[in-house]
Order: sequence, then C-alpha cells, then structure tokens
Amino acid sequence: PILAGGGAGLGAALGSALVKATLALSAIAFTGHVVLDPLFNTVAKAKTQEAFLGVTLLTVLGMSFMTEGLGLSNTLGAFLAGVLLSETKYRYQIEADIAPFRGILLGLFFVTVGFEIDVGLVLSQLPLVSAVVLGILAVKAAVAALASLAFGLSLSTSMQTALIVSQAGEFAFVAFGLAKSFGILSPQQTKFLLTCVSLTMALTPFLSSVGGKIASKLEEGKSDENMVDLVRDAEDREVIESDDFVVVVGYGTVGKVVTDLLQRKFIQYECVEVNPERAALARSKGLPVFYGDVARPEIADAFNVGKAKAVIVTIADKAEATRMVIALRRQYPGLKIFARAADADHAQRLQKTLDIVAMVPIIPE
Repeated sequence: PILAGGGAGLGAALGSALVKATLALSAIAFTGHVVLDPLFNTVAKAKTQEAFLGVTLLTVLGMSFMTEGLGLSNTLGAFLAGVLLSETKYRYQIEADIAPFRGILLGLFFVTVGFEIDVGLVLSQLPLVSAVVLGILAVKAAVAALASLAFGLSLSTSMQTALIVSQAGEFAFVAFGLAKSFGILSPQQTKFLLTCVSLTMALTPFLSSVGGKIASKLEEGKSDENMVDLVRDAEDREVIESDDFVVVVGYGTVGKVVTDLLQRKFIQYECVEVNPERAALARSKGLPVFYGDVARPEIADAFNVGKAKAVIVTIADKAEATRMVIALRRQYPGLKIFARAADADHAQRLQKTLDIVAMVPIIPE
C-alpha cells in the first residue's frame, strides 16, 4: 500500500504497520503461552482424535484470520501458529493428526504452482525468463553457501545446502499478489514473476540431485589424511548418535519405577503416556515424558521407536496393554518388547503369541 500511494505518508504508514505487527505478535505470544497448553490439556482428556484435530485447525485458522484483520498477511498468521503448536508438549500428537492434511495440502500447493507456469510466456520470452530464473538461483545459492561456510560447515555441505534452498520462496506468491491488487505490478508483470518463481521451484529436485553429486566429488577430491579424519569423526558421531535408549510406554506406578531405575543406571529413555495430566506433571519436573499413543504408527515413528534398544510397556489395564503390544509387534517385528501382564495366564499368552518378555509386577498400581 505504501508503494501504491507513491510513498506519501511513509512514516505514518510504517508506524501503523509497526503497531499492528506488535499487537499481532503480542496476541499470538499470549495465546501460545497462556491459552494453548490448558486448551489442549482439556481436549486431550476427552481422548477423541476429532476434538484434538479440530482445536489444532481452529488455532491455525484463528491466528490466520487475526493477522489478516490487522492488515498483515494471513499466511504469516498460519506460519506463527505452526511455530507455537510445535512448541507445545502435544506436538507429536498434533503432527500425527495433521499428517493426512499436510500431504493433501502440499500436493494442492504444488499443483497451483504448476498452474502458474505460462508455457507460452516462457517460449515467447525465453532469454529474459532464463536470465531471471538463473539470477534468482545464483543469488540465493551464493548467499546460502556463504552463510553455511560462515557457520562452520564444510565446502561440500555448503554447496549442497545452497543448491537445495536456492529456489524462490512461497511467500513470493503472497507478495506479488498483494502488489498486483494495489496496482504496483501490472497483471503481465505479475504473471511473468510468478512464472519465474514457479520455474525455480520446479528445478529444485534437479538441483538437489546435482548438489549431491557435487558434494560427493568434493569429498572424493580430499587427501587421504583428511579422509581418515572424516571417517574417524563420522564414527565418533555414530557412537554418540547411536547411544542405546529405551522407550517406556505408560507412566503409572510401575512406569515411574522403571524410569527411575533407568535414570539411576544412566540409560537414556523417553516415556510416552496417554494421560495428559500425568504427562504434563512429569514434563513440569523436566522428565522426558510425552503425551501420545504409540500404538499409532505415525506417532511411534515420531518417537523413533524402531531405533530403540527395547520398549517397556507398563500399562496396568489388561486390554490396553494387549492392544499396545500387538500394535508394536506388528510394526516392529524384530524389536525387543518387555510388557507388564495382569496375571500369569496373561503373561504366558503374550509370550507365546507375540514373542515378548512379559511379567507380573508385585507393585500395585
């Protein structure tokens, strides 16, 4: 709007925009730190996936409409909502619930990107389109490569990163659309720019492949001494990253005993609990206890259950424990599973049918 007005009242416009942005960010920050956690805690108690998903979508749409009402981009509101949701203790459950929508909407987005490419325009102005596309890719790649090198990344990694992120961002569609609506850009100019932006996105898979090959060539060109150092560094990182950890399912009385024992033995663990109050209480004490249902494959993947040394199921309810063990065994046939059984007969059936170690605890729940 400022550019559309010829620059008149620039100071007043910037001041107004600053006030609006401050109000929007303050409201979003307040919502994230004061409202979201209690709201999701209440919804989690209902134990219904539909309610959880509804609140998630309501949060994104509400913040999007709020920023749009303040004169800012609704895309910015949706982006900030995603940042806030990723900081809550329910982030793994949220990620699993929105996974189907994410795939559909990403597909829809890239379909719309493809529609922005005007083949006739590209053919009629091929030299100019090529120059703009290559210019965007070159400038972004150069900036990304220099930034990567400045942060201590190797040359090969910097080159690969630069080529992967060299395409124009999706906010270009928002910016050019606003510029067109305010008369800053003509429809022809907007179409030309959106075509160039879409072409840079379409070239991303090719650039990613080229970046991988360039990185491989740079690594092969290093001296033998450097290669030995790289191998040693990689082995050291592998040892650190592959430290054994255990997944504990359930944070009841037995789950607390198990996690306390693991902590005393300095064994890394992460605990997953379906009761939001228990999970929240443990998290407030700084313990790695998260809310979620690892019987769902997408949530189990989010917690890297397949990479764990073992899974210990401490659920007291007989039917729920059986359901959990069956789901884990179906998804991870070779995983070591230790399960709490309700009685000796239950333990025997679990061991024979599911190839797990089951035992009856002497500690009452």
